[in-house]
Amino acid sequence: MTKIYSLCPACSACPQIEIEADEVRIGEGNNLVRLSHAEWNVLVRAVRTGQLREVKGDGGDSTSG
Repeated sequence: MTKIYSLCPACSACPQIEIEADEVRIGEGNNLVRLSHAEWNVLVRAVRTGQLREVKGDGGDSTSG
């Protein structure tokens, strides 16, 4: 069973996250990243522990550390 999460719940045109039994896909169409469950879990842990944080501005500049 696929779990689907929209990165913009206000519309249906934005990228989404699809969690499948064998991989996680982030993006849309040809602009897609495929992660194994292990890679996805590393990403989730980095967000939860604060290693990855929100970026400032319109995406052009990011926070450090």
